[in-house]
Amino acid sequence: MKADRINFPAGFWAGLQRLGIAPLDLARRARLPLTIFTEPAVVTTAQYFRIWQAYADLIGDTAMGIIKLSTTFEAAQYPPTVLATYHARDYRDALNRMARYKQLCPPERLRITEEGERCTIELEWMHSEQPGPPVLVGTTLAFLLELGRRGTGTRLTAQSVEFSHSMGDVTALEAYFGCPIRIGATVNRLTLHRRDLDRLFLSYNKELLEILTPVLNRSLDEQCSHSIAEMVKWILKRSQQEAALIFELLPASWA
Repeated sequence: MKADRINFPAGFWAGLQRLGIAPLDLARRARLPLTIFTEPAVVTTAQYFRIWQAYADLIGDTAMGIIKLSTTFEAAQYPPTVLATYHARDYRDALNRMARYKQLCPPERLRITEEGERCTIELEWMHSEQPGPPVLVGTTLAFLLELGRRGTGTRLTAQSVEFSHSMGDVTALEAYFGCPIRIGATVNRLTLHRRDLDRLFLSYNKELLEILTPVLNRSLDEQCSHSIAEMVKWILKRSQQEAALIFELLPASWA
């Protein structure tokens, strides 16, 4: 069973307009209802991927699309799940909050590992066997570095970045991330300098976090409870179907 409902952030359309892209053009190219950018939007994973691919097609180069959207998106346009990360205590707290609350906004999931002098963040897909478009992959990892840069007020650099697919102008991406870019890797991964995770956020807002955190945690708990309930229903239904099939296959003398 797959949860296939994604709340699409309204701020994305404002970001497009700042880049000179008309939301109407993107909606048409992605074969979506033209009301998607005027009403609260819930899309499927397939539609979500089409939106990002349409953006890449309109911008022209995957790398440029990643860099432009990451650097021009205004924090005020972020949904509460992301806004909370920008007011975290430090970079580590922000990343952990991002990984936790990303569960409220599938389909991507972040796996964070700290070891030695490195912190690695791998991008995984929750509800799709197919990976997302390269521009979505790259933008997701770029936003994580941008989060640290904006929060600390320092132009942080990554240790390395790995992508499984072609990402366009690799030289431009290396200049943005400040590190070598590897194409054709088995995973999509951002590796940070672990020491940077201790950097305090200039935008730390304890009062705002005290308001947002309980609400977001409650939403996450409710979503998890709903997912478990749906899974139990699916298992029971599947078990009943299998039991019925076995009964049909039994010899008449056994019934």
